Formats: sequence, C-alpha cells, structure tokens
Amino acid sequence: MKTNRINKKWLKLTGYAAALVFSLGGIALASSDGGHGGVHNAWLGIDTAKVINFAVLIIALFFIAKKPVAEFFSSRAKGIEDEIKGLEQKKADAEKKLAEYQARFKNLDQESKKIVEEYIKQGEEAKIRILAEAEAQASKLEAMAKRNIEQEFKSAKIKLQQEIAEKAMVKAEELIKASISSDDQDKLVDEYLKKVVA
Repeated sequence: MKTNRINKKWLKLTGYAAALVFSLGGIALASSDGGHGGVHNAWLGIDTAKVINFAVLIIALFFIAKKPVAEFFSSRAKGIEDEIKGLEQKKADAEKKLAEYQARFKNLDQESKKIVEEYIKQGEEAKIRILAEAEAQASKLEAMAKRNIEQEFKSAKIKLQQEIAEKAMVKAEELIKASISSDDQDKLVDEYLKKVVA
C-alpha cells in the first residue's frame, strides 16, 4: 500500500517535471530566432538561456523531488532494514532450533538406552509378579486337591466299611445258619421270649 502511494507520487512528479521541461523548452525556442542569422556570438545568448533554463529546471526538480525521493529511499532503506532484521531473527530462531535438535540427537542414544533399561526392569518385575501369582495359585490348587483327595478317601473308606460290615453280616449269618441246628434255634427263641416276657 505504501509502495502504491510512492508510485502515485512519482507519477505526479514526473508529470509536473515533463510539463515544466516542455514549457521551458517552448519559451527557449520562442525567444531564439530559430537559428537564422544574428550576430556571430548569438550562440551565447541562446545557449546561455538554455543552460539557465536547464539549471532552473534541475534546481526546481531537486527541490520538488527532494522530499519524495528522500522519503522513498528512506522508506526503502527502512523496509530493507526491517527485512534484514526479520531474516536475522529467523536465522537466529533456525540456529536455536538446530541446536535443540542436535542436543536431542546427542541425548537420543542415552534416552533410548534408558527406555530399554526401564522396559527390561518393568519386564523383570512383571515376570516376578506373574511367577508369584502362579505360585500362589498353584498352592491354592494343591490345597484344594488335597482336600478333595481327603474327602474322596473318607467317603471311599466309609463305603468300604459299609461293604465290609454288610459282607461280614452276610458271612456271619451264613456261619450261624450253618452251625445252628433246629434244637439250638428253639432254645434261642425260648430264651428270647423269656427276656421279653420278664
């Protein structure tokens, strides 16, 4: 936007300068006799007028264009200076980031070793914890198995005792039947009846 304003000033200034040059040139041509005849030193009057006109033009252009040209160059210098400062700042930021990245890369090996060591340590701790849990679970399972075996053993023992008692009764019955005669049976019945009546 500032550049457009300066360009418009230059266009105006150029227009004024061109108008001034043409008007002064016209005046110079009108004051001369067109270069026909005249005194031998006529060139002095014509050339002196041209030189004076040119000098006036240059002086006028200098005073007219002095401020805009100075502003243009100072703003241009200021813009260049700002750009240089901005680029220097970007360069400093880039160098700072580069230094940070280089420091990170130097520490990357150490950090990776630390991370690996930490994972190994966590793995060992997990292994110990898992083995302890497995051992506790195995102890519980062993205790449960022992209780189940004891229960099965007791129930098998009771069944066996019942079977033995039943078989002993059957065997005793068979022995008694084989060894007792009908007279013995009558005696036993009579004794039993006596006990019940008494």
